[in-house]
Parts: sequence; C-alpha cells; structure tokens
Amino acid sequence: MSPIHPPFLFLLFLFLHCSAQSSLSPTDRQALLNIRQNLFDLPGSTFFSSWNFSSDPCLSFSGITCSPEDDDNNFLRVSVLTLGTGLTDSPGLGGILPTSISNLTALTELVIFPGRITGQIPTNLGGSLPLLRLLSISSNLLLGPIPPSLSNLPFLHTLDLSQNQLQDSLPPSLLSSNPSLKVLILAYNGGLTGPIPSQLTYAPNLLHLDLRGNSFTGFLPPLPSTLRFLSVSINSLSGPLPPTSPALEFLDLSNNVFSGEIPPAIFSLPRLSSILLNDNNFSGNLSLPFSSDATVRWAVVDVSHNLLTGEPPAGLAAADSLYLNDNQFTGAVPEEYIESIYNGSMTTFYAQSNFLSVFSPPPAAVGMAVPASASLCLSHNCMLPPPAATTGCPASAQAHLSRPSNQCAAASGGD
Repeated sequence: MSPIHPPFLFLLFLFLHCSAQSSLSPTDRQALLNIRQNLFDLPGSTFFSSWNFSSDPCLSFSGITCSPEDDDNNFLRVSVLTLGTGLTDSPGLGGILPTSISNLTALTELVIFPGRITGQIPTNLGGSLPLLRLLSISSNLLLGPIPPSLSNLPFLHTLDLSQNQLQDSLPPSLLSSNPSLKVLILAYNGGLTGPIPSQLTYAPNLLHLDLRGNSFTGFLPPLPSTLRFLSVSINSLSGPLPPTSPALEFLDLSNNVFSGEIPPAIFSLPRLSSILLNDNNFSGNLSLPFSSDATVRWAVVDVSHNLLTGEPPAGLAAADSLYLNDNQFTGAVPEEYIESIYNGSMTTFYAQSNFLSVFSPPPAAVGMAVPASASLCLSHNCMLPPPAATTGCPASAQAHLSRPSNQCAAASGGD
C-alpha cells in the first residue's frame, strides 16, 4: 500500500479539526429544542421523526439549513427553517408558535406549512430577524394582530400569512417601510379590519397584493405603479375606484360595495387579462376608451351583479369569458359578441337577468347550433320569443326564459 503523503495528512487533520469546531450555536440549539417542545406532529405526520437532539441538527434535522455565522466564529447558525412537509397528504403540525423562533437571528427564510399551529406571531419577530427574506405561515390558526415589527425587515421580499385567524388593522409601515417587499398575501383571515393604509400607494416594489376574505372598509387607495396582481375580493370596501397601476395583469375587486361608474381606463391597461368587478354597486353605462388597443384580449371580464345600464359595449367581444348577468343592460346583444360566440373565440357569455331585447345570429350562423365548447345564457331578458341559442345556463339563473312584458315595457320607457 502506498504511504500517505504528509500534505494529505495535514488536510485531513484540518478538515477534522474544523468539523469538530463547527457546531451549531448554543442559542440556536436551545431555540430548536424549545420549538420541538411546543410543536408536535398531527396524526399522520412524521416531520419531527428526524429531530433527535443527540445528533447534529445541521446534518440530520428535516427542514434545517445551517450556514457559518461569520469568518471569525466557528459556530453554525440556522439560516433556513421549514416546519412541515407541505405534502398534500400530510396533516401538518400542531401546537403553539413559540416565541423562541425570534432567537434564530440568522434566519433568512421561515416557512411553516399548513397545519393547526395557533398562538400569536411574536411581537419582536421583525426586530430579531434582520436578515429575513421570506416569511410564510399560511393555513394555520394564528391569532392576534400582525406585529408592527414586521416593518423592520429590509430584505423581506415575500410575506404570506394567509388563511389564519389574524385580527386588527394592517400596520401602515408594513407597506411603506419594507423596501424589498414584493409579495404580500394576507388573504382569508377574516378578522383584519379598518382601512387599507394609504401607504400602499408608496410601496416601492410591490408586485402582488392579496387581501381577499377579510373585513377591510373604506376606500381603496391609489395603487403603486409596480403592482401586477391585486385581489381585495370579499371585503367591505366602498367608494369609487382609484387610479390603477399600468402594470396590472390581474384585478379582483369583487364582492365589495364599490359604487359609481367603472372607469373606462381599466379596459385600456395593456397587460390586464382578468377583470373581476362583480357583486358591487357599480352603476351607469359601461364604456370602453375610444383609444383602446384593438389587439387586447381578456381571459375574463366579470361585471355581473351590479347596477349597470345602457347597451353593452361592443369592445368586450375580445373577452374569452364575459359575464354581464344581473344588471340593467338594455338594447341588443352586440353583433361582435355573437360572432365571437359562433367562431369559438368567446367560450362563455352570461347575460341573464337584464333587459336585453335582441339577439340576432349572423346570416351565416342561422340554423347553426352554438359551438359545444360555448356556454351561453340569455334567460330572463326581454327577447320575444326567447332565443333558441340559450345553452349552459348556471343553476342560479332564472328558470323562466323571458321577463314579464310589463317589466320590459317599463325598462324601455313604454306604457
């Protein structure tokens, strides 16, 4: 056997020496021990089976990533903590969120997958984790307010606290004091109340804001110019709509009490593909800007369940799915809609429960059936006789196909 050369022996000694010295910080080890004492696997979950404190947490614990603290210290620090597996067949973890998480001061990512963890977010969490970039604790049972200390995270780019039971108002500084924040998801907490802070307008890099399923009230402030995704559905927001972001790609303002006219400028936003304004109190005529781009197409436009009047604008024929139902529209269904339905470019057109009086297929389509891929509903309008081309009405549509004649006469100004 060949002799072991001295340089190799030196490197081996150095490796073993560094390995022996590079152990987990005692503070982090204690924090992990406290986490394990407060949290547990729900029946069917095995996440904590690898958390044996007689072994090295950095090498054997599920959900742990360690990094050197600095050049002058051989201790390792927990830099990523992921609690739970996130698998669809895993029930997740239970217990009370321990305040000791705040002692893992080198964390850059903290993720807790869906489960039944309760308790409040530690009030000092933001002040104790200055390096945090990602904080995600969704679909658990967290209680109490969102700590204002989460505004003190200069590197935080994603904050997801959705589907918990959080309460109280949204800290204004959360939107204005986190310069790196790009994604904020607080959906389906139910108990978040008060106005959406006006500081939203000045969030410098915000791309994605999801506040649906809460109890926010008041006006929607002007949107930051960077915003691409906005959902405030299922709240109690009111008033007219503010100026929108030119970068918007998805807009969901449904199930609120917004009022006034729908601004035509919404339909000229070049990137916007989904417009959900249904179940509000919008009124007046629905208008599109004269300068709207003829090449614009929308995946869905939903203005149903409002108080809109007048004739439907022809430009909405560019929508793949169009929902005008449960308004007060009058006149004829635009020829452009009908052509889009018959050529297959519009797959859903709901206009039931209005006062529309004419639906005339183009001459080339007379006698033809509506494409099987299309869902068309025109029931409970003023068409006499009702159009034969009414297929795919939802179960909630009026069973009778035409409105009573006296309602139609009143809507048209007749006797």
